Amino acid sequence: MEQLSGAELGSAVTIGAYDGVHIGHRHLLDLLRERADALGVPAAVVTFDRHPATVIRPESAPLLLTDNEQKLELLASCGVDLTVVVRFDAARASESAEDFVDEVLCGALGAKAIVVGRDFHFGRKRSGDVELLRRLGALKGFSVLGVALSATGHPTGGGNDSALAEVVSSTRIRALLAAGDVAGAARLLGRAHEVRGEVIHGDGRGGSQLGMPTANVAVPSTIAVPALGIYAGWCRRADRTVHPAAISVGVRPTFATASEPAAAALVEAHLIDFDGDLYGERIGVLFTERLRDERRFDRVQDLVDQMWADVDAARRALAAARV
Repeated sequence: MEQLSGAELGSAVTIGAYDGVHIGHRHLLDLLRERADALGVPAAVVTFDRHPATVIRPESAPLLLTDNEQKLELLASCGVDLTVVVRFDAARASESAEDFVDEVLCGALGAKAIVVGRDFHFGRKRSGDVELLRRLGALKGFSVLGVALSATGHPTGGGNDSALAEVVSSTRIRALLAAGDVAGAARLLGRAHEVRGEVIHGDGRGGSQLGMPTANVAVPSTIAVPALGIYAGWCRRADRTVHPAAISVGVRPTFATASEPAAAALVEAHLIDFDGDLYGERIGVLFTERLRDERRFDRVQDLVDQMWADVDAARRALAAARV
């Protein structure tokens, strides 16, 4: 990598996947901002164009909490001055930790301080860690702070490490979503979990057969979606307007037959009190509260009655809420 503009002045740097930019990440970024301000240099984030696991162990790569667009938006909202997106491919995966420090952290960014998660690993075979960074920092002139990515409480401990009382991780948030606990996930994310995708044409049942139009959102298969069920939440349109919504993550079991089994899981949102055309628009769907499990109904009318009851429940749940 070439030296980035302004790197001759130095920078305070953090490195990581930053999937979700959750409140543990935000704690770390606050500390990065403090280091940068104390040194009078920019605060820089180095992240990757894909999750490293998709290259290193693709068979077990995790579903993502944010796509790249969301991640960059969230990082910018945290007050960092610069985000560098590094291409992560087989060559990068085989690079030594020392070479990564020389090329990216020192060479491109002129690192004066590095702030990373306490369990951070990088480089070929995860050989780089906080202790290696400290040894290299003593030679190359940068300080290192190892941080426990945490959720609540106040900084504890001393020396070179900073910690909070409750540890939070992207893995834990994924588990909460997989269990349908969107409120628990939101607590650790610091916001409602959001998925984004284009509104596409579905089977046409929503408006014509059920009397309730829904936006069928094409969420990429790489993104973590909550467990099957019905949720209250919000839809954010391309123009940034936000609408309350009743949201289904489901396989439409009522319409499954022996010849036509249940469909793959779909994200469908009914925008409450909204009348408009969303086809082809990229929207965000935000999950705030789980209302019930998905279930099969023997009669279509029973499903319709339940759907309107879900809309009423979502309306009540969102009445005093804010995005």
